[in-house]
Amino acid sequence: MTLLYSIFLSLVLGTSTNETTGIPFFPEGQYSPVPSGPDEEKRSTLTAHDIQLSDSLLYDKYTLQNQYLYNKQERSFKWEQIQEKLALIENMQQDERIWGVIQNYKNRNRESPLVKKFARNKYGRVADTLGTERYQSAPLYAENDTIKPTLYGRDGALYHLCAETGKFYLIEDIQEQQRWYVPKRYLRLLPDSTVFHHVVVVNRKDQNIATLERYAKGKWWIRSKNPATTGRNKPPYAQPTPLGIFLIQEQKKRMIYLKDGSAERGGFAPYASRFTCGAYVHGIPVQAPKKSMIEYSWSLGTTPRSHMCVRSATSHAKFIYEWAPLRQSLVLVIE
Repeated sequence: MTLLYSIFLSLVLGTSTNETTGIPFFPEGQYSPVPSGPDEEKRSTLTAHDIQLSDSLLYDKYTLQNQYLYNKQERSFKWEQIQEKLALIENMQQDERIWGVIQNYKNRNRESPLVKKFARNKYGRVADTLGTERYQSAPLYAENDTIKPTLYGRDGALYHLCAETGKFYLIEDIQEQQRWYVPKRYLRLLPDSTVFHHVVVVNRKDQNIATLERYAKGKWWIRSKNPATTGRNKPPYAQPTPLGIFLIQEQKKRMIYLKDGSAERGGFAPYASRFTCGAYVHGIPVQAPKKSMIEYSWSLGTTPRSHMCVRSATSHAKFIYEWAPLRQSLVLVIE
């Protein structure tokens, strides 16, 4: 990078230059979600207390109460935790931003290089220090080192685009607000018109699922409250549903799955919405050679039983499939 160009970036864009790589980076605080000036009140930061939730069900089958019992244990929808996350989702959209989603389903965009520090997990797969697997992830490079990645970014994870240079995007994590470089091949940019007003919340501890829709600033309708079943920790095939905020990237009316450890067709899962790696929100699986859909299972809302996916009643999965706009809807997994 020439000295003249570096000066241009510093003066016009407010950037500095990484001495090792020559890649421009932006100083901390430049992307504050709360601007000052006449629009400050209109765009003020929301807290969990500012988020108002109200029941306005669009899907009313198998509806759970806000608090209920399972095997003499009290379970609930964690509304306070949900309000905190919804405040985050609202705040991150107050400024005009370009969003990108990590995409590397089945390593379609190339297997990520090894990170600096890694270990093999109980599934025999390489994972970074936070437990994110190399498989189906993207390499995340520190701002001062684009030679060897530090962490992996999980498929389906949402990032704010800060800058673009050469073969890299500079991105910012929406929760930790930490910046990373990611090779462009792994990041799909979303249209400028993208808004996130539809959120599916999965509680893997209490095995329930809720859908929420924003209708005004700080105001959300609860569209459904249902039992669900998440992924279980059972190597070598079944994995827990990962925690985090993910984008619904793909939808299939019938998602074909294979038998464990085989290339043989095992059956299909109806009305499947994929949000990270091979994890979908879907209806009750139908084992081959059966072809008729199954509406409900006694196992919903009990204990984790799937391979990573989130199961719900088939009609509820269909509701999500039709209600949630593709690549404009978020899946929030909590516990």
